Amino acid sequence: MPKTSLTKDEVKSMLLLACERIIAAEPQLSEADRNLGDGDHGLGMQRGMTAAKEKLEAGDVESIEKAFASVGMAMMSSMGGASGAIFGTFFRNGGKALAGKESFDAAALAAFLQAGVDGVKQRGGAAVGDKTVVDAMQPAAEKAATVTDQSLPDAIAVVNEAALGGMEASKGMIAKFGRAKTLGEACIGFPDAGAMSVTVIIGAFADYIRA
Repeated sequence: MPKTSLTKDEVKSMLLLACERIIAAEPQLSEADRNLGDGDHGLGMQRGMTAAKEKLEAGDVESIEKAFASVGMAMMSSMGGASGAIFGTFFRNGGKALAGKESFDAAALAAFLQAGVDGVKQRGGAAVGDKTVVDAMQPAAEKAATVTDQSLPDAIAVVNEAALGGMEASKGMIAKFGRAKTLGEACIGFPDAGAMSVTVIIGAFADYIRA
């Protein structure tokens, strides 16, 4: 039965599913990164989410905020490199926006995504159109902001679609960051691997909430 809002323990379960989905998606994420970069994105994400899974499973989560923040800290400390900083910031900043919240609903989803993408943009300087994680994160955050009064299952469904649409749009872009920017027009036709990771994470959230 779809969940109208999540408790802190349900948020933990949702995050664990996201960890497991990223770990399982390593081959696809690595392949996407080989098309544009050095091919290590999938392995880095797998390592970060393995560390996050261990952190979440180590004990009870104190709060919804701490559940998200612990994922971010585990990713930052275990991954290194740009992806560790980017996804670590996404989860940590998004978690901070949920301080004091007793339940995770559509408004909390919007707050998490907006604070997360704002942190990523401040850290890396990327904008929509640069062929980065922002191309999936920002459409998701913008859509979430328009559905805060809807049920959580309905909200996550359209947010998931927005993230997927952003990743698809990244196929037509020329990269402005990372190794991919040296490829110029040869980038066209391939999605950004980081944006793909965003869709795996949000897709896991959607599957958990709507189950």
